[in-house]
Amino acid sequence: MRSGKVSTMRHGRSGILKLKLAVLSFLSVSAFTASASARTYHAASHHTGVHKIVFSASGHAAGRYAGGRWHPAAGRYHSGYHGGHVIQCVAYAKSASEVMLHGNARDWWHNASGVYDRGHAPEAGSVLNFRATRRMPLGHVAVVRNVVDNRTIMIDQSHWAQAGISRNVAVIDVSPNNDWSAVRVALNNHSGGFGSIYPTYGFIYARHPGAERNMQQEVMTAWAKKGTTTQLAQAPATPRQISAGQEDPNIAFDDNN
Repeated sequence: MRSGKVSTMRHGRSGILKLKLAVLSFLSVSAFTASASARTYHAASHHTGVHKIVFSASGHAAGRYAGGRWHPAAGRYHSGYHGGHVIQCVAYAKSASEVMLHGNARDWWHNASGVYDRGHAPEAGSVLNFRATRRMPLGHVAVVRNVVDNRTIMIDQSHWAQAGISRNVAVIDVSPNNDWSAVRVALNNHSGGFGSIYPTYGFIYARHPGAERNMQQEVMTAWAKKGTTTQLAQAPATPRQISAGQEDPNIAFDDNN
């Protein structure tokens, strides 16, 4: 009788021990699996560098962050400045006048030789050709809109001071001999002021060399050369002659012209 009880107790203890071993084995396997999964996810995330970011209140849905840059969900959200195309001054001058030349603006004066008439008196429809300078190495061209007086004209131009097309811009002649070899252009800030002095070649006229000018051009030029009681521009107090093809070292350039 006693031997039977002992046998029963041994079987009971053996069952409990087996149950404990089974539980411990299950817990060990679960812990190992979770650890391996965590290591795999971390390694994958570190390798791709991609992390999802959700803006719950923005209304622009989710996106992802990868390689140090934010990539919004396609078709949902786009940020940043997208500058529009700015037409170059030569392209605009050809479209706004009857002067058709090739090359950079600095080459127009020489390229016009034998093709178009050139001179130093402004005419409506002519092209004012700026020389190349340190800050403007490709030169510049602008279309004369109208002549105000013998020292002032209005021009249309593009790509001046990194701006787009600007129309009806005042330009004053500050050359010592009133030959428009040095000019100042009105600033874009509507302050009424003018920028630095720029050297120019002169004006390219939309006619062949030696061709007769029409009556309107004759009248406009004659009126422009006529002295006016209110002269809007004056030559510098100590004028300096600007040599052909050279930039006066004493001319100061600012960033707003």
